[in-house]
Amino acid sequence: MQLHKALLLAAVSMLLATACSRLTFIKPDLSRKGSENEVARPVELRPDRSDRRSSQLANARNHLSASQKFLQAGDDSSAEREAREALRADSKSSDAHTLLAVIEGRRGKSAKSGDHYRRAAELAPANGSVLNNYGAWLCGSGRAAESLGWFDRALQDPGYASPASALANGGSCALKSGQGVRAERDSRAALQLDPGNPVALVTMAESAFRANRFFEARAFSERRLAASPPDASALQLASQIEMKLGDRVAADRYVRRLRAEFPDASAAYPPGSETR
Repeated sequence: MQLHKALLLAAVSMLLATACSRLTFIKPDLSRKGSENEVARPVELRPDRSDRRSSQLANARNHLSASQKFLQAGDDSSAEREAREALRADSKSSDAHTLLAVIEGRRGKSAKSGDHYRRAAELAPANGSVLNNYGAWLCGSGRAAESLGWFDRALQDPGYASPASALANGGSCALKSGQGVRAERDSRAALQLDPGNPVALVTMAESAFRANRFFEARAFSERRLAASPPDASALQLASQIEMKLGDRVAADRYVRRLRAEFPDASAAYPPGSETR
């Protein structure tokens, strides 16, 4: 869930660069001599091929900006319409495919969402953000081991502005695929760049919990809960840690939060916890 939220935030917060358009002026041939009454050929303001491409890109950017605004406002239908208009203007727009992936994901259409994330990665094979997005989708779709290579590729982009995200995602998905050493390595590296990264913090808490390092798990869990509003799994893990440390009061306090904030997660309550 944390990985999905991070992915959603990242996709919706994309910076869409503004393209510039220009006109090419085809001047009349002034070297030709004639009478003063000769009518000069009109100046043609016809863009050449590169100018038409610039105009198309500018049009695509306008539609992308509109799509992003609609998406942030919760108007998925209008966001989809604008994103598809962007694709009509620029069929190679990875940003348009990313927005469509987010829209399909919000609709619960995971397979279609993945198709758009994959296409975005094909169109922008060296873009760290795009590669991280596709890796996150793979991991969230039960393909954790396969996702790790995409996070590695994302980190090879020297211009990638959010390497902590790819590192945190890599750590989380490594843990899911049973690669504990990599999970801690990538999560610690993420926390060096972003000490409050919730994905890395919960991965470290769970990794320590699995290794029976319960006091260390508690420290990371508390940092995770303080970093941002937790999801159900973070509260469940916190309760399990406290049960292992013998603090039943603290464990039950987390369970009460779980029941109050996530009533549909009752099946995930830790065994032996308070459920009255």
